[in-house]
Amino acid sequence: MKYKPVEYEPKKCWVGEGQKICYATKEEAEMAARVAEYDHDAPELNVYRCEYGDHWHLSSK
Repeated sequence: MKYKPVEYEPKKCWVGEGQKICYATKEEAEMAARVAEYDHDAPELNVYRCEYGDHWHLSSK
């Protein structure tokens, strides 16, 4: 039996002129930030509550 890979498209919302991934909780966003920093050797990322909905985003600023 062969398994097909499942594509996952995270929920996104428009912020400014682009779309950002939505995180349901601050803790979820903080964990995603730490993983991204580690996996991609990225600068420190911050989290912030979206002004357009009840969720969180990542920011490098």
